[in-house]
Amino acid sequence: MPGSFFDTNVLVYVASGDSAKADRAEEIIGGGGVISVQVLNELTRVARRKMGMGWPDTRSLLSVLRSLLAVRPITVETHETGLALAERYNLATYDAMIVASALQAGCDTLWSEDMQHGMEFGEGLRIVNPFRTTG
Repeated sequence: MPGSFFDTNVLVYVASGDSAKADRAEEIIGGGGVISVQVLNELTRVARRKMGMGWPDTRSLLSVLRSLLAVRPITVETHETGLALAERYNLATYDAMIVASALQAGCDTLWSEDMQHGMEFGEGLRIVNPFRTTG
């Protein structure tokens, strides 16, 4: 079943001061989708260290996202798939684990600002930068 998977960098904008990107992130998240425990962990780190959020606000953000999006576990199978993707597509390890999670969730769109827009994986997944402007 086609669906959306969200990279951490897209979710960060929900709590950012960039209203245009926050609005866009909220729009696509509102359509539902999937994240992994890795994404929750990465978001926690960014919220606490880079955004200076306290624990109550961090937990609230995570709770809201968990209520809107399905959360997939990271398994040894995810790890092995991610390693194969990292080798095959020359991806950074953490990016490859995100791609592996998206593929295992049956998603066809991976929303990411940091990965290569338009990159397609033979397994049926395409990376889309939700903040990219056409021109």
